[in-house]
Amino acid sequence: MLKFLRFLAITFLSAYAVAAHADRVYLGIDTLEQSGFRAIAGKRVGLLTHPAGVNRNEVSSIDVLRSAPNVHLVALFGPEHGIYGNEKANHPVENQIDPRTQLPVYSLYGKYRKPAPEMLRGLDALVIDLQDVGVRSYTYVSCMRYAMEACFENNVEVVVLDRPNPLGGLKVDGPPLDRKWRSYVGAFQVPYVHGLTIGELAQLAKHSSGCMEISNSVRQAGKLTVIKMRGWRRDMLWPQTGLRWVPTSPYIPDLSAVLGYAMTGLGAQVGGFSHGIGTPYPFRLLRYKGKSAAEVQRALASRTIPGLSFRILRTQTKAGTEVEGVYVNVSDWSQVRPTEISFHMMQLTAAWTQGNPFAAAANPTLFNKHVGSTAWWDEITQRGAQARAHQFARHWSKEARAFQQHHLQFRLY
Repeated sequence: MLKFLRFLAITFLSAYAVAAHADRVYLGIDTLEQSGFRAIAGKRVGLLTHPAGVNRNEVSSIDVLRSAPNVHLVALFGPEHGIYGNEKANHPVENQIDPRTQLPVYSLYGKYRKPAPEMLRGLDALVIDLQDVGVRSYTYVSCMRYAMEACFENNVEVVVLDRPNPLGGLKVDGPPLDRKWRSYVGAFQVPYVHGLTIGELAQLAKHSSGCMEISNSVRQAGKLTVIKMRGWRRDMLWPQTGLRWVPTSPYIPDLSAVLGYAMTGLGAQVGGFSHGIGTPYPFRLLRYKGKSAAEVQRALASRTIPGLSFRILRTQTKAGTEVEGVYVNVSDWSQVRPTEISFHMMQLTAAWTQGNPFAAAANPTLFNKHVGSTAWWDEITQRGAQARAHQFARHWSKEARAFQQHHLQFRLY
């Protein structure tokens, strides 16, 4: 029953629900294979990937490239959580020899975030096959950008195998990133929910001046090839692709968590809110220390946030403790601005905490790197519970539409 509820949530109960017969979507790795691996034939390649890097038949891209008769796979590169996805968030990962393939695995979430020249030595191309979740602070796109920079500096071609944005290619929402807050949880100056595929983000990095921390001459000389998908459309949410979701990280086990991460990931960084980590509903089950579930539900419902509804849910943590929280349900996907609820959570945090917890935050830099908006920081620190979340959400929605228009040249679909 729980699995069914999680699946139902991601269909959003809207016109975007899964069709009776899902379209056939061929991922970048599939179209690469169908081409006879033309883009990398005869080359010595490295592969930056993780467990969600699979083809439409759920065969690891590592195995697909290893079995290709005209491709020489010589090294693996791992992002945050490692190539097997079993490392904790924010936990450094060491270089190692992969026990399954005996290939060297270079960690890009340990001593190095950007590949060192010796890691790339002898490579003709670096293939990147990472499943993103469509949210700016998710670090796989940052890992890709830094890898691209290193490759361009060392005359190594970059080949990005494109994958769907699970939130679709039309929904864009949330604060854009102020340049001063650019970091590993904000490597692109895009809205928090950006509506681009990872291949499109690679295009943006390659062709936008100021996006990379390398000279324009090196960026322009660097070679990028994006292997497009077949059958994917911008209006598709993940269930419509016909593909099974493979967990991208320990706290994103299913599609419900993908959407929840976009909605509540920012709202629990400061104060007493928790968002369901350790329960069957990561990023969807809200609790607030010192407040009952009924109080949290009433407070959220009173905010009249478009497209959302809230119901009280009792469940167990992984440790077996019974908890009661408020499940964030998407009742109308067409009306939802995914990030909006996080800013209402921040207002409630300010209202329910003595003093202003944001003005007194121990690490405001990390908060701002995630949120990305100096204007919102000024608003929440100065006005606290009186911060104008609705007004900011409407303003960011207008900016999101402008972003979409200004970045049409980077769309591949």
